[in-house]
Amino acid sequence: MKKGILICIGILSMSLTQAQDITDALRYSKDDIHGTARYKALSGAFGALGGDMSAVSINPAGSSIFNSSHISLSLSNLNSKSDTNYFNGSDDSSNSNVDLNQIGAAFIFKNRNEESSWKKFTLGITYNKVEDYDNDWFAYGTNTRNSIDSYFLNYANGIRLDEISAFEGESYADAYIDIGTAFGYGNQQAFLGYESYILEPETNEDANTVYTSNIADGTYNQEYNYSATGYNGKFTINASTQYGDNLFLGLNLNTHFINYERSTYLYESNNNEGSLINEVGFENNLSTIGSGISIQLGGIFKVTEQFRIGLAYDTPTWYTIEEETTQNIATTRDDSGTMITQVINPQVINIFPRYKLQTPGKLTGSLAYIFGNYGLISFDYSLKDYSNIKFKPTSDNYLSSQNNIINNNLTTAATYKIGGEYKIRQFSLRGGYRMEESPYKDSKTVGDLTGYSLGLGYSFGKIKLDLTYDHSEREQNYQLYQVGLTDAANLDVKNSNITMSLSFNL
Repeated sequence: MKKGILICIGILSMSLTQAQDITDALRYSKDDIHGTARYKALSGAFGALGGDMSAVSINPAGSSIFNSSHISLSLSNLNSKSDTNYFNGSDDSSNSNVDLNQIGAAFIFKNRNEESSWKKFTLGITYNKVEDYDNDWFAYGTNTRNSIDSYFLNYANGIRLDEISAFEGESYADAYIDIGTAFGYGNQQAFLGYESYILEPETNEDANTVYTSNIADGTYNQEYNYSATGYNGKFTINASTQYGDNLFLGLNLNTHFINYERSTYLYESNNNEGSLINEVGFENNLSTIGSGISIQLGGIFKVTEQFRIGLAYDTPTWYTIEEETTQNIATTRDDSGTMITQVINPQVINIFPRYKLQTPGKLTGSLAYIFGNYGLISFDYSLKDYSNIKFKPTSDNYLSSQNNIINNNLTTAATYKIGGEYKIRQFSLRGGYRMEESPYKDSKTVGDLTGYSLGLGYSFGKIKLDLTYDHSEREQNYQLYQVGLTDAANLDVKNSNITMSLSFNL
């Protein structure tokens, strides 16, 4: 018990080093199309329409479009498929899950004073999933450029040997804790490389700062497993009002929560002449929890009975995030003809200090035209400047450097959504299309996202049942590590959803 307590105290005092990067910042800044089946059927183009619980997440004025109090519940089955290419290897993998996508209610309070211009007030409460992180994929290929040794060499060179090695008689767990507490995460990586025999010091003196690799140049057979679970959710308290016959105004107070876990495993083998190390297995696990707040303001104006315009602004989301990591490495080396396996598994949880993340704000403009009782067409245009993402505190040198990387690589991205609905008595036929530009300036690290949706609805009167299928696709280059082995696997990720919603007018 004492040792467990000491471990936590030691790791808590570690500096913020190499735990957060641009991929983490971008992951928590994106939002996908999640919500009711009707909302998803129009690809989320609901900014000027309102009258849907998920539309409130785009424009908070939308809840005042309801003529009566409203409740909705949505379940979704997400299927994700990833086609991967890495050097000369290609693979495909898929996974699926069923989850609560949305639940919410809006309560209408009509003003009985007919002389007042304030017609009604709406109070709403809703939960919407913002992003689903469940994803599994596998990449393999023959790397002719880089070995995993470059990862450890990048951290080790320039650091004293006695700052990355265990003392005589000291366990790997104690050494890993002490090095992390005294010097940080980077020295821990060099420690794993040295104690697993990948790194060879120029001399065995404590002051040595030069290292070479025991993996010889040549070709490297590499396999990389990626497995992630989790989600980003948003809980909203909504207030809106109708002024006169044509103006609707709204406000959302949002609380956000992140739950994300990721595990990666790299296996590398080689038969290169002169290699002391022939096999390496390197595992990294990350666990993240976070909470945040944001505000949304919006308005909808009926230009005519048929034509509506909408405008909404989302403030940045201010997150507080905590992260934990675990690592282990195993190598096989040739010791004078005898193959020896070296396992370094500290079984220690690195608990990093809390940090803050500010995601970019978003501005959305919307147009909608209602064809009486026959149907509608709607269009949304959003702008989000991803270069405004910021890690805090900015006084931390590492976080400040990551902010510079974000500013230099990310840019403003536009999102276009269009959707339509056609009614045939109690039936509603729906469809939509969306395109989201890449947040990267080069448009290659993460490409543009395109998607479409098809839906069907049936009205039983006060009860409505909706069913939607939507599909999106995006290519990205996933860099295996931020330093050293920076080669990327090319992923073509296809997400398909089937969503069912049940809603009630009270």
